[in-house]
Amino acid sequence: MATSKGANTYNRQNWEESEFPILCQTCLGDNPYIRMMKEKYGKECKICARPFTVFRWCPGARMRFKKTEVCQTCSKLKNVCQTCLLDLEYGLPVQVRDEALKIHDNMPKSDVNKEYYTQNMDREIANSDGNNPVGALGKSAAPSDMLLKLARTTPYYKRNRPHICSFWVKGECKRGEECPYRHEKPTDPDDPLADQNIKDRYYGTEDPVADKLLSRYSTMPKLEAPEDKTISTLYVGNLGDKIGEKELRDHFYQFGEIRSVNVVSKQQCAFIQFTTRQTAELAAEKSFNKLIVAGRRLNIKWGRPQAQQQTPAHKAEGDEKEPQLEPVPGLPGALPEPPKELANNFFNLGNPGPQVSMPPIPPSGMPPRGLLPRGPPGPFRGPPPMMPIGFLRGPPPPGMRMPPPPPGMVPLRPPPGVPPRGSAPVPVVHYPSQDPARMGAITTGT
Repeated sequence: MATSKGANTYNRQNWEESEFPILCQTCLGDNPYIRMMKEKYGKECKICARPFTVFRWCPGARMRFKKTEVCQTCSKLKNVCQTCLLDLEYGLPVQVRDEALKIHDNMPKSDVNKEYYTQNMDREIANSDGNNPVGALGKSAAPSDMLLKLARTTPYYKRNRPHICSFWVKGECKRGEECPYRHEKPTDPDDPLADQNIKDRYYGTEDPVADKLLSRYSTMPKLEAPEDKTISTLYVGNLGDKIGEKELRDHFYQFGEIRSVNVVSKQQCAFIQFTTRQTAELAAEKSFNKLIVAGRRLNIKWGRPQAQQQTPAHKAEGDEKEPQLEPVPGLPGALPEPPKELANNFFNLGNPGPQVSMPPIPPSGMPPRGLLPRGPPGPFRGPPPMMPIGFLRGPPPPGMRMPPPPPGMVPLRPPPGVPPRGSAPVPVVHYPSQDPARMGAITTGT
């Protein structure tokens, strides 16, 4: 850059000198104590090619040093930051802001025209109060719905991180943790965001970041008006405890006459009914996704008619019937009910038959029936005489077989309906797994 007195490349009367840069909160950083280094006429502006005062600073710990890229005149013309070139009020690229505000600012791009245009803008800025933007931006309309939905007012300090270490990507970085650059995998080179130009960002043409934001706005949900023209009620949710009927009337009266306001404190919602459908549509359009009352963002939806709010029990009583669904193929059918005689036979036992009546219990002090009373004890005490096994009542003990009856004595028979001893009851087969002859098993008699 030729800065000698004899060089006529630059108009030295228009060189810019300033005391502090024009920056956004993100570029300035979160550190309240920063050291700002100033270099008078350090570089030329990347837009108008005029020398200007360059500022350099570190926005925070583990962040890279940042510096101003354009002069303050170019920054004031577009109301952008001198470093990131994003809008100072909404934090959006110039292309998104101009499209939302319907601004068509055709700035000159040739050298002579840019110099003449910059001199005129400097004169206009000097005559203004400095609080309002100049040029086409100062003549724009009020903020649009797009700006309110896409605005990024919260600082994003990750944008100030160091660049990626190229030596680490190649596997040759030997600094380790002392390396001031990031050791991360770079983004895809085919990604449109990897190729950004500062002039395209300033003039608002072919900006990949702006294209991404515009495509996101086109896919945002929108509040569609119901087809029933008799609906003129809006649902307002997320009221909280501080928002009541008065606050809602103060906001919605500007759209038209209100018929009624019903606030449901338990559900923290309200229903606002307008007198006409046109006023309800206007209120829904102006309030959807952008209504903030008492610091709370309210949810706006269309109300539903009473016919659509019936419970399923009410619908079952009406004319509408539930649709018949086809059964799922491949499921087994219902099992047959067991026979009545086995309804209470939970353990699959044999037929118990009629119950055998037990002999009456003798009175106290009397010996059991069939036993002889004992006489007085003799002089010799010993074990009582053993009774024959045939006279024992009940089944023999385990491991002991019943001896044959003596000759001339009829063997005992079980009562009618009771199966003989040693014969197991034949179970009723309900499932294939209950079949004793399943899978080739053969039961042989003994």
